[in-house]
Amino acid sequence: MALSDADKKKIVEALNLDRAYELAAILQYMGHHYEGEGIESPAIISLFKKISIDEMKHAEMLGERIVYLGGVPVQKPTDIKRGGDIKQMMKDDLAAENDAIERYRTHIKLCADLGDATTRRMLEDILSVEEGHADTWETTLGIRK
Repeated sequence: MALSDADKKKIVEALNLDRAYELAAILQYMGHHYEGEGIESPAIISLFKKISIDEMKHAEMLGERIVYLGGVPVQKPTDIKRGGDIKQMMKDDLAAENDAIERYRTHIKLCADLGDATTRRMLEDILSVEEGHADTWETTLGIRK
């Protein structure tokens, strides 16, 4: 069964929210990559850059799906955390990843409820990567769950 225009609109709104956060993540991670300093920074700043590239791929996937569903991808990011020492940067990035995980879970459920299996699978793939990012920061920060 094809999605109704109203259902497409709901999904596009959710995807555009996700995209705005991904755009912010790109900028936040790249800022941390450029600004990170300290004895432990070489290994960490390379992680910031790698994860930023992952977030760029997510923003692209979301944008392509938004267009397919008849929407227009947002270009404005949400708020970005800047500054602090390298540990604070990692904490800010972990918080952003945890927020993304919850948001993607909610949007996966929305897509499942509306019968959009393609978007649901795409979001599940993105969620898996975001969970990996959160695990990276938890491991690096020594956080045990």
